[in-house]
Amino acid sequence: MRNLILASSSSYRRELLAKLHLNFETCAPHINEEAFPGEAAGDLASRLAREKALALADRYPDHLIIGSDQVAECRGTLLGKPGTPERAVEQLTQSSGHRVNFHTGLCVVDTRDMSHVTACETYSVHFRKLSKVEIARYVELDQPLDCAGSFKSEGLGVTLFEKMEGFDPNTLIGLPLIRLLELLRQKGVNPLA
Repeated sequence: MRNLILASSSSYRRELLAKLHLNFETCAPHINEEAFPGEAAGDLASRLAREKALALADRYPDHLIIGSDQVAECRGTLLGKPGTPERAVEQLTQSSGHRVNFHTGLCVVDTRDMSHVTACETYSVHFRKLSKVEIARYVELDQPLDCAGSFKSEGLGVTLFEKMEGFDPNTLIGLPLIRLLELLRQKGVNPLA
């Protein structure tokens, strides 16, 4: 089986990839994650996923490197990781009663020949109308400070939604496993083989 590297420091992505029972290592790439002026959310997510994977290519010859990045957007505004409780409250207030689209870029680089394939999956969350008390209590309980859009769908975040729409719910957490498995099988990696 090929050597796999997850180009990420995200514990959420590491936990998702571990579900597949594949042997892999993680390594945090260091790239500039700023959006280009006018760059669409999906394009940004795809570009960052590719740059993360390519940033590690020289260090890991004969590996498959998995890069992923997620960009959330609500009504045309990009929502990053809040970092502070105050910013999380601001983001959730902005999202209240609206749809938030999560664009998760995915890239697999084969360092044998430097070929790569990039994809972007979108998953949408429809927020119900939230009160200030609900928002404050949610931020206090779930502490979503390191999550784009200021919630954890695998935690209490589900209490904030009317509905969710998309192909693979893992996309919302940050690693679209269905698409990743498709890309890995093309390179001869199949956890069931």
